[in-house]
Amino acid sequence: MRSFRDVALDTPRLMLRPLAQDDAAGLFRIFSDPEFMRYWSTPPWASVDEAHALIARDQRELADGEHLRLGVFQRDGGVLIGTASLFHLNEACRRAEIGYGIARPHWRRGYMGEAVRALIAYAFGELGLHRLEADIDPRNIASARSLESLGFTREGLLRERWIVGGEVSDSALYGLLAREWPAATAR
Repeated sequence: MRSFRDVALDTPRLMLRPLAQDDAAGLFRIFSDPEFMRYWSTPPWASVDEAHALIARDQRELADGEHLRLGVFQRDGGVLIGTASLFHLNEACRRAEIGYGIARPHWRRGYMGEAVRALIAYAFGELGLHRLEADIDPRNIASARSLESLGFTREGLLRERWIVGGEVSDSALYGLLAREWPAATAR
């Protein structure tokens, strides 16, 4: 059985590593921001207890190899600025979903692309996955552009898929195949 406990990815400006309980306050600051959570399929967090619970669940799932959520930390200063995840891993079909988010003060600085690029390289390289999928709110133009710049193709739309806080929203589905990744990295 694979474990994700020791996964750590480095980029020129970032360190990606599993979250620890010491990261709960920083995680809460990110996920309690209504603007950050605007396009998520869950409402903003109301308590730091939600961060502690997520980290505890992540630690179990990391050990079981079920889910990989990495905190995205600035290399300079070690500040937690977001998360990047692989989930719904399907070993038989060699595919997973990818998720990500960067705290609002760090938007438009290229951090998300840098973090997700490292996670994609890990997924296709180390894990040998064949396909990655992303499910985003189609109103999130910045996320769509990020995915497309990483080589993802929009493959479909699920109408009225989510209801969060009484608001109904669609899901845009994106996919990236391992064989497409080399061309995407050459861009």
